[in-house]
Amino acid sequence: MTHFVTSFEEIGRAEGRLEERQALVLRLLNRKIGPLANKLQVRVAVLAPDTLLTLSEALLDFTSQSDLLAWLDQQDHASEA
Repeated sequence: MTHFVTSFEEIGRAEGRLEERQALVLRLLNRKIGPLANKLQVRVAVLAPDTLLTLSEALLDFTSQSDLLAWLDQQDHASEA
């Protein structure tokens, strides 16, 4: 039997993947640089999926929350250009 995926199902799956990616990146950040301030958590949570993936690699080089803040600021400036 053929199963057709509705657009609602696809949207739900995409949202689920995004939430999982957000949760994983936040867990990795907490492990790497300690508990994040709420403002930083929010800034990470609103990142686009591709940017979250880039952050998941970049965070390997972070040693403090200031590294994360600098990275986020750099992303903001890059999107303005």
